[in-house]
Amino acid sequence: MPHRDQEISLLRRELELLMGERQALLRVVGGAAALIASLDSKRLPVGAVEAADVVATGINCLSEETLQDALSAVHAEIEADSATA
Repeated sequence: MPHRDQEISLLRRELELLMGERQALLRVVGGAAALIASLDSKRLPVGAVEAADVVATGINCLSEETLQDALSAVHAEIEADSATA
């Protein structure tokens, strides 16, 4: 039994690390989503537009639930008209 308890403890620590990393990644994605939604692509240099497109493409691949978690992590909301502009 002590071996099993040790395995459970290790798994618990690993899960806590992964959940902490998920929260950090959600904050990054939420901030990036809010930033991308507020950009005016007509005023950006070409390199910035290309980088924003890479980020936006990645964000668009997320599930709706994950995106909402990310926006909640940074207390951001994206308005419908700014997301489609």
